[in-house]
Amino acid sequence: MTIYKLWHSALLGAAASLVATTAPVLAQIVPAPAAPTAEQPEAAPADAPPPGFWIDGIHLSAQGDVGISFNPAGPKQNFGQLFTDKPNTVLLNQVLLTANKPLDPKATGFDWGFKLQGMYGSDARYTHFLGELDRVNPYDRNQFDIVEANVLAHLPVAFDGGIDLKAGQYPTPLGFETIDPSTNLFYSHSYIFQFGLPFKHTGVLTVSHVSGLLDVYLGADTGVNTTFGPLGENNSAAAFLGGVNLTMMDGNLVILALTHIGPENPSRDLSPRFNADGYYRYENDIVVTYKATSDLTLVTELNLIRDDFGATGYATGKPSASNAFGIAQYASYTLTDTLTLNGRAEIFRDDNNFFVAGYGANNGADRFQMGFPTPTTAALHATTYGELTVGVTYKPANLPAPISGLLVRPEIRYDRDLGGNRAFNSNRDNGSLTMASDMVLTF
Repeated sequence: MTIYKLWHSALLGAAASLVATTAPVLAQIVPAPAAPTAEQPEAAPADAPPPGFWIDGIHLSAQGDVGISFNPAGPKQNFGQLFTDKPNTVLLNQVLLTANKPLDPKATGFDWGFKLQGMYGSDARYTHFLGELDRVNPYDRNQFDIVEANVLAHLPVAFDGGIDLKAGQYPTPLGFETIDPSTNLFYSHSYIFQFGLPFKHTGVLTVSHVSGLLDVYLGADTGVNTTFGPLGENNSAAAFLGGVNLTMMDGNLVILALTHIGPENPSRDLSPRFNADGYYRYENDIVVTYKATSDLTLVTELNLIRDDFGATGYATGKPSASNAFGIAQYASYTLTDTLTLNGRAEIFRDDNNFFVAGYGANNGADRFQMGFPTPTTAALHATTYGELTVGVTYKPANLPAPISGLLVRPEIRYDRDLGGNRAFNSNRDNGSLTMASDMVLTF
């Protein structure tokens, strides 16, 4: 057994015994059957209905996210930040339109639903399904994207809590942060979210509610950010998704441990000398959410990713694996009904300088995933990245409809190349300071 396989087994096994801390259970975490599922993050008390409109059981909503990031060093790019990569520039990150019929989290019989969600904005440069809207306006900063298009079913079989099924296209359940900005603590994203995890999948995902303690995830999909056909898939292999969700201490401690395994390198890059379907990428993630008090919630995220081919394979023509691993600690403290203080500290090690990169062109990320030549920025050598982010979330009270769902999130972030390779500010500095804020409006 290789060292990596031992790491992989240990990381998944750690979910059963890991004691750590975390932030609110967001839309990616599917709790026990009695709690809201990932298909109904909007569930709320009757006196606090979610923004949007209900028509015959279908929920319609719209959301906008606009922000700006200031970098006093004046680089052309905030390296280490994909979605907030344009410094000193106002970004229309997202206009998000959603129509969904969520599953009833208390359903004891058969239930069905669906979710359709489309996006326009600068975030779409990085969240495309390959072969789907990525060629509509590829050179523009603001682009179109389908975030979700799936059908849902609750099947009252096998276990007392039944099985929830999702088929179609959907964001990955791995990780703590999400594509939807309203469910994140910060405007900017972690290294783990951007470089250590998939964004989306096309396939089938099941969540078996074995008991109030245990949910089991099993799924099969086309891979990372892929669909079908020569334009939608960068190789010809499928991928596996699986793991567990543990809900303990009356819901105050939740552990989500998931893995995604499959070939992800494009055949265009490896063929004809190497078979892209034979070199796997292993993406593993554990999120531990602990509600320490009524006001303080803590989150710990552990991430391990490995690619069988990796950077050294491209450079030397000989297959050699690349590894990266990270840990992020979040803290969220409710100061008042309208103000929450948030913090994030993270370390992310990119062993072979393979995973962390920036893209100069607006279609660069899509072209890179397809195996086409594209300008990229990266550290000069393999290194370890650190980032510390502090900020607040301000939710004004008593706002009239339709602006009742407003969030303002100012933050200060400091990134550091802990290996001393001057990765930031166009390879001039070991560190980068950014000050940013965005406004998220849901209605």
